[in-house]
Amino acid sequence: MTVEPIRDKVKIKQMYYYLQGKDPKYGLLFKFGLNTGLRISDILPIKVNDIYTSNFNFREYLTIKEKKTEKEKKIKINESLKKEIDKYIKLRCLKYDDYLFPSNKGGHIGRIQSYRILKEAAEIVGVENFGTHSLRKTWGYWSYKTSRYNIGLIMDTFNHSSQKITLRYIGVNQEQKDELYTLVQF
Repeated sequence: MTVEPIRDKVKIKQMYYYLQGKDPKYGLLFKFGLNTGLRISDILPIKVNDIYTSNFNFREYLTIKEKKTEKEKKIKINESLKKEIDKYIKLRCLKYDDYLFPSNKGGHIGRIQSYRILKEAAEIVGVENFGTHSLRKTWGYWSYKTSRYNIGLIMDTFNHSSQKITLRYIGVNQEQKDELYTLVQF
């Protein structure tokens, strides 16, 4: 099975509301993945102090070292995600040194647990071919569409070596290629 991006904004909303109702931690995890394009393995260990300064103002950038590539990545957190994080931190009374996604067993929630919960939400709302990488792919897919098909920028963000890899990764298939041909008409 190839994991796909979520192409339906209604299903994205439905998944978010389901996860938020189950536990705001999972609602935020879902939104975090959709808004940053980070791998789940890079999201789960994030701490409050990675996002906020000591006086609880947002840092200019979330700076992480990617697990897979060992490269440093700087992400400007958008306003929608900032609101969500603020609300969540107040709700959970998280401290400066706490994990953003704490596990009940200590530390942060694991990949398997996050996959289980996200997959459950996907099945309930009818999203097929879903995996934790779907969040990253969804960010790429919608960024591609919103940026008017600026594949170079998305390729660079994902550290891919070619546009072809990025297009395949974000699931730009024949359907989207066909759509391009209907856009340009002389």
